[in-house]
Amino acid sequence: MNNLIMLNFSVPKFKLLYATVLLSILFSCKKNKLEDEPVSPKTGTRTELTIDSLYLYAKEVYLWNDALPNYSSFDPRNKYNNITPENNALKKELFDIAQFKINESTKLPYEFTNYGSPKYSYLEETSKESLKATSNTKKINKIHVSHIHKLSYLAIHSFPQLNSIKADLDETFSEISAQNPSTLVIDLRYNSGGYIETAEYLANLMAPSYLNGKVIYSENFNQTLQSGNAKILKNQPYLDNNGNYVNIDGRQATMADVDYSEKGNTYFFKKQGTLESVKNIYFITSGTTASASELLISAFKPYFNVKLVGQKTYGKPVGFFAINIDKYSIYMSSFLIKNATGWFDYFNGMEPHITVTLPSKPNLGDPQEPCLKSIISDLATSAKIMKAGNKLLKEPFISEKNSSLILKDKGLLLENRLRLKN
Repeated sequence: MNNLIMLNFSVPKFKLLYATVLLSILFSCKKNKLEDEPVSPKTGTRTELTIDSLYLYAKEVYLWNDALPNYSSFDPRNKYNNITPENNALKKELFDIAQFKINESTKLPYEFTNYGSPKYSYLEETSKESLKATSNTKKINKIHVSHIHKLSYLAIHSFPQLNSIKADLDETFSEISAQNPSTLVIDLRYNSGGYIETAEYLANLMAPSYLNGKVIYSENFNQTLQSGNAKILKNQPYLDNNGNYVNIDGRQATMADVDYSEKGNTYFFKKQGTLESVKNIYFITSGTTASASELLISAFKPYFNVKLVGQKTYGKPVGFFAINIDKYSIYMSSFLIKNATGWFDYFNGMEPHITVTLPSKPNLGDPQEPCLKSIISDLATSAKIMKAGNKLLKEPFISEKNSSLILKDKGLLLENRLRLKN
């Protein structure tokens, strides 16, 4: 599984910039604070330039860039230029880049896997054919909701762009609020991520108003980005949420103009909806639960006695933004997600408080479904809820609100709100 955070870029616009942008990177690149030698040759084939560019961006943008060797030691074009096709060469290079930083708790790389691709970072080829295939790949995001006495259950299978699901979430939480529940169960067993803004909006629907102004989470970039020394990003245009170029100071804004400081990337609760009654929060999780889903869980840990039920989560406290090189979009781990207490160390997943063997075809929202049944049993008022569970307050016990969205074949964690410096 690869889950990611990426900016909401319009890829075709970047493709048009390849000839000038990529060559500009390499021809104008001089010594910087991270290097004491020329960064790369100024000439080469298109493939060699692309291979070099992947390394050059990683050296400044990758979360763990402090562990990367210099250009001469890594020697990217000689190491990968003979691997064909080109796509495989870049995937191998990206995997090798992702294996340098070691997690001291495991003695393995943070992005270690047994199948030859990084745990988090990845790249995709944005050809016209792949864009067409992606645009025709539609799945349905389903919201399942049921109510059992003072317990409300919500299953959400992904976090699409907020504007595609906001109305459904608002309607669902209006319904939940009317039930005045003391316990909220969020089923994330199938939710491998999506847009951060949507997970944040859900958090604001769940949260009581007394949390207003308190930290939900922060995005923490490497020191090169925070100090404004990632000069190579001037070759990546900054686009707004609609995919349009932005002008500042009489010129086109670039990704080098983004505020990468911790202060500039800290987000706070801003209550949405009318739900105020929740005292207990349970999350149903699995090995598929990742990225924005884990962010949602982490966000509430400082404020509630959060309990996880099911299986250990995937483990992805890192995020990305897209780097566009020629026909490729590259997603390198670029920042840590921290909650209000600064906690982020769930690289190996979050362990459940109540371990449950997950059924292959669960009847979501049914009080006899193993995970929900375990939650009911765990509550202090379990006897009362079990009795009420025999006759649900809402018939049928599952209502589905469907929102069409485009999903790729990997779980996503997307950030489309990076802000320019003031």
